Amino acid sequence: MTESRIAPPAGGFSVFDHHPPLWRTFNQFYGHLWTNGALDQPTKEAARLRNARVTGCPICRNLRFDGARDQGLTESYVAQITDDYDSSALPRRWKDAVRWTDVVIGHPASVRAEDRTELQSRFTPAELVELTLMAAIAQGFSKAVVAWGGASDMPTTIVPTPTPDRMVTSGT
Repeated sequence: MTESRIAPPAGGFSVFDHHPPLWRTFNQFYGHLWTNGALDQPTKEAARLRNARVTGCPICRNLRFDGARDQGLTESYVAQITDDYDSSALPRRWKDAVRWTDVVIGHPASVRAEDRTELQSRFTPAELVELTLMAAIAQGFSKAVVAWGGASDMPTTIVPTPTPDRMVTSGT
């Protein structure tokens, strides 16, 4: 079966090349979220990777940000971000992040009050806002990549953590 992809704009390498100022603005926002936020990078990365596995995004599933890796999110832990994560050796904080990601990308209106209260006891309000935003953004991107026909044969690739002054795709 041949994979069919949505073609990028003329002269571009990605579907984002049609509006460079918009892509640059997104990268600044995304970079601030990753590097200047209240939530630690491994917890954000655990949420992003959970979403990638649930939505089936091959690019997001195989992409790793070096900051999360440097702060302890090893491939051994990444391999445990599966449907049975709750019985895994993931640290409690990452399990909570994965659980909340499932809520955000699943049916957020169905979350029980006691689950929300428990989560609020484990994360600060700022951390919970960032975790929710990370899951929501990751889901949007993952769904778009899957719809566009993202590369299914991408190997695990470690890239620099996004910063406000560095594009996610180019490293510059």
